[in-house]
Amino acid sequence: MREEILTLDLIGLEHFCEDISLKIKVGDIICLFGELGSGKTTFARNLINSVYKRNKLKKPTSIKSPSYPILLTYEVNNFEIYHYDLYRISKSSELAEINIFEELHNSITIIEWPDVILDSLKDYNFYSLNLTVTNENSRNIKHNFFFN
Repeated sequence: MREEILTLDLIGLEHFCEDISLKIKVGDIICLFGELGSGKTTFARNLINSVYKRNKLKKPTSIKSPSYPILLTYEVNNFEIYHYDLYRISKSSELAEINIFEELHNSITIIEWPDVILDSLKDYNFYSLNLTVTNENSRNIKHNFFFN
């Protein structure tokens, strides 16, 4: 485990996501922590766009928060990116109902509000990022990488 804290503006966040897109692979999970408005969906949008760019694909026209549907998927060549928002999930027993464990090994998974699933991720490679607002133009990002 390695922990770092970065302070990034939007341009810095884009570069950070580009760096992560070069490291992540199918089976990896990105857990995004932070209060409402801290930039979790902006981070996810930048990361998804970076993965598309790395794979020489046209970027999706819209990458929104999956707050209402809980899951949005993005197809990338021979795998998918699963983008979850677990804000409305209050019990770990509800995770099976949304089949979240079915595709973790076959996709890149981004999870906003991952508190309810965190205990179940100990057998997976995952990134933990905690975003906090420093001002309207920048965020602190505390990140850890957990590899098995």
